[in-house]
Amino acid sequence: MTKSNYILSLFFAFSTFCSSHSQTSDTKLSLSDKKSTKNTVKLYENLNKTTQKGILFGHQDDLAYGANWKYEAGRSDVKDVVGDFPAVYGWDLGGLESKSDKNIDGIPFDKMRQYIIEGHNRGAVITISWHPNNPLTGGNAWDTTPKSLASALPGGVSHEKFKSWLDEAAKYILTLRDKKGDLIPILYRPYHELTGTWFWWCKNNGSPEEFKILWKFTLDYFQKKGVNNLIYVYNTADFNSREDFLEYYPGTEYVDVLSFDKYQYSDPTKDNSFIESCQKQFGIIDQIAKEQNKIIAFAETGYEAIPYDKWWTDTLMKAMGDYKISYVLVWRNHGWQEKEQKMHYYAPFKGQVSEKDFVDFYNLNNILFEKDAAKINLYKK
Repeated sequence: MTKSNYILSLFFAFSTFCSSHSQTSDTKLSLSDKKSTKNTVKLYENLNKTTQKGILFGHQDDLAYGANWKYEAGRSDVKDVVGDFPAVYGWDLGGLESKSDKNIDGIPFDKMRQYIIEGHNRGAVITISWHPNNPLTGGNAWDTTPKSLASALPGGVSHEKFKSWLDEAAKYILTLRDKKGDLIPILYRPYHELTGTWFWWCKNNGSPEEFKILWKFTLDYFQKKGVNNLIYVYNTADFNSREDFLEYYPGTEYVDVLSFDKYQYSDPTKDNSFIESCQKQFGIIDQIAKEQNKIIAFAETGYEAIPYDKWWTDTLMKAMGDYKISYVLVWRNHGWQEKEQKMHYYAPFKGQVSEKDFVDFYNLNNILFEKDAAKINLYKK
């Protein structure tokens, strides 16, 4: 064998090894809950595979109400516009801790259960957040009284109360079952926007170690309660660097999805900062996700009242770019806000200025709605 042929053979051997190693690393995708149900494991694996096809589109509270209606069976503002439901439905557990019959958005928990089951049965994905009250003061989630986070930890003055809140959440989650009686897999996003300053669990109200203890305790506690259908989504608000994103990170063994929330506030025709910031942050979490074999998500976004008629195709798509994002979710269509005297919504409805562009967004090959999710069948191998 000549020297050049020998070098060439080494190159091909090395290439084969790299290809094999890459395929092996794909199979190492695993959930933080080692007792996860089979359907939960399937969903997680398929969410990873689906990133090669496109991004699942989601909407908060989509089935419960819209900009000008409430509790109409089978209705959705998104469906009114494009003839299809979102592929991801967002809901919130806020209110369970006080044993309310309605959640923080006023949706009866019985109805929310019904909507979750309906969406799942059609092949969509369910994601849940939780705005729990302040465990120290009893105030709402936005009460940032100092040491509130520490009070919820083992040994803290509010720890037993906090455990009782987790009990209520566990009981509710265990009622979310499909036609066969199996637990519905849930993308669970606790203690969201932690790099902000507005919730009692945010980074200004506790040390990195305290937050990590809170996160790990929650995951371990749910597992002890038999809640093995949760995919855990680590979620921040804005961050400036890799170190910033990971400062409060509980560790790769305790997280399944990396994500952030970011909203548009300035006019995108005059200010490109939303796109630039999103691209920077996706670049950071994408690299971390590749290193840790995880998936990424745009867990919350939107432009209130969507005044720019091309926001979907011209701004949001540029903000996400070419990154392999599992899903993007826009916030809820609350409708008229009496206190602020304005409309509050993040998805278009019939006649809204961005309606046509949203149809164009829907028709993009790499944006997936519920019919696409049903064809993919995210809950099967």
